[in-house]
Amino acid sequence: MCTGKCSKFIGITLYPLALLSIICNILLFFPGWSVEFAEKDTEENPRLTTEVKYMGGVLGGGIMVLIPAIHIHLTGKQGCCANRCGMFLSIIFAAIGVAGGLYSLGVAAAGMAKGPVCSTANGIWGRPFENGTANYLQNPDTWNICTQPENVVEFNVGLFSTLLIASCVELLLCGFQMVNGLFGCLCGTCNSKSVSEHCYEAVLLLLSLATGFSC
Repeated sequence: MCTGKCSKFIGITLYPLALLSIICNILLFFPGWSVEFAEKDTEENPRLTTEVKYMGGVLGGGIMVLIPAIHIHLTGKQGCCANRCGMFLSIIFAAIGVAGGLYSLGVAAAGMAKGPVCSTANGIWGRPFENGTANYLQNPDTWNICTQPENVVEFNVGLFSTLLIASCVELLLCGFQMVNGLFGCLCGTCNSKSVSEHCYEAVLLLLSLATGFSC
């Protein structure tokens, strides 16, 4: 596929993923679909899951992916960015997207692993699943230990899982764009199909030779 068209496809695909990450992170501030717990949350008496406040979905999977997506998209359109220089810059922007995706992935994974902040039957707020010997994700019967916010375990698992999936796809797309951008630097944006095909063949040959020498 043409490097320009590939960049355009990657950029367009990253838009909804970044938006989805931002929405999921914002929703996590309202467990039980209520603003009550966000309003009462303090450092001494937490009511929100700590990882929610790290803003992995807003900053990492959102802004740090959305801005690169705009440039990557522009490299696939006819204009000032659709050239070798634009392709080179897309590698840098894609690397920023990879960093953002990794941050979102790490925060979401930590939030899933430690479980939500909730109130138990004795009225004490904390993270009852954080130091458990068994994986609470594999034991849904234990989820009812949280009495407030209502259905907070399902709420957190659903949204953090969505963030995990979105960030993984973002990582793959941004990583692929780094490779695509390298081809774009060497071959251009494929305005000439025949030249592009020959260039791709040459680059693939060089890569295979380099791999052979490294072995």
